[in-house]
Amino acid sequence: MQAPSGRDAPDRCPGAVQVHAAADGGLARVRLPGGRITGAQLGVLRAAAAELADPALELTSRGNVQVRALPPGAEHELAARLSDAGLLPSATHERVRNIVASPLSTAVRPLVREFDAMLCATPALAALPGRFLATVDDGRGDVTPLLGDVGLHGSRLVLAGVPAQARGGPELLVRAAEAFLAERAAQDSRAWRLAELTDGPARVAARLGTALADVPINRAAAPAPGVHGRAAVLVVPLGLLTADQSAALAAAADEIIVTPWRTVVVPAAAMAEAERAGLVADPASPWAGVTACAGRPGCAKSLADVRADARAAVAAGTSSPEGRPVHWVGCERRCGAPKERHLEMVATISGYRSAAA
Repeated sequence: MQAPSGRDAPDRCPGAVQVHAAADGGLARVRLPGGRITGAQLGVLRAAAAELADPALELTSRGNVQVRALPPGAEHELAARLSDAGLLPSATHERVRNIVASPLSTAVRPLVREFDAMLCATPALAALPGRFLATVDDGRGDVTPLLGDVGLHGSRLVLAGVPAQARGGPELLVRAAEAFLAERAAQDSRAWRLAELTDGPARVAARLGTALADVPINRAAAPAPGVHGRAAVLVVPLGLLTADQSAALAAAADEIIVTPWRTVVVPAAAMAEAERAGLVADPASPWAGVTACAGRPGCAKSLADVRADARAAVAAGTSSPEGRPVHWVGCERRCGAPKERHLEMVATISGYRSAAA
């Protein structure tokens, strides 16, 4: 049984229209269902960031992209450019288009497009919290461990990481999202995530006329940097795409997949150009295991410039003392922490504290 949610305020997760007022200006989050963005769209986003805000694009732990340091009012121009580029198909649903998919699978992409279209065409689903997450896993088990609220593992429905008996496709995910909203209302809850509801997975399954299933589902690690058949996975150091790197990707690839692990997937033929721009294809590189939150000066709650400190640790060869992934954070909120086991470097008023997570 899950404890009822203690949420006492509505979710204020940022979007491309409803931006967050960060210490360095407006923060806009551009949803990329399945992480997919075309080279042309990335070029538009790059130009908008360079002309309106901080030129660097932030990759998020859900495979989305953020634009930082927008001056007041600039979000309107950004939204207009995104809409023209096809990156903002619905102003009412844009914050709820949180869909993560197996990045190396071409088979899931039509499912993602169909679900996204159905999501945006269902008025009631605009009420989903901005933290609500859908996963579309082709069965290899790479995104199911991210514990989406609703998901497909192959064709099997998964609810908050728990498999159900039901099988289906995008229509089943829509029904599951509607069932979450109905159950949240029945519990008089402000929960942002399915797991925050009392017996959330079981009760949502019952609303769908099914039940949870005691069956194993395979789970796999994130795809490693390097060549995978016709595709290549590249690390974006600290999840920050510089303007030059964005330009190189936009020119070299017709399609880019942004992953939840702050990597990008491009055609293997584009790998050399991306590496020349500073992206990393070597799985042994220290950058392959280093992530960080925004830190200072972008976040007012941060106690340190964690990105600068992480870069210094990589340069000194001390970024991962135990050979494990390391996530640097500026405060106890631990924003952007990876789901897999890792070390945390947590900034305090007296320096960093290392902790296993």
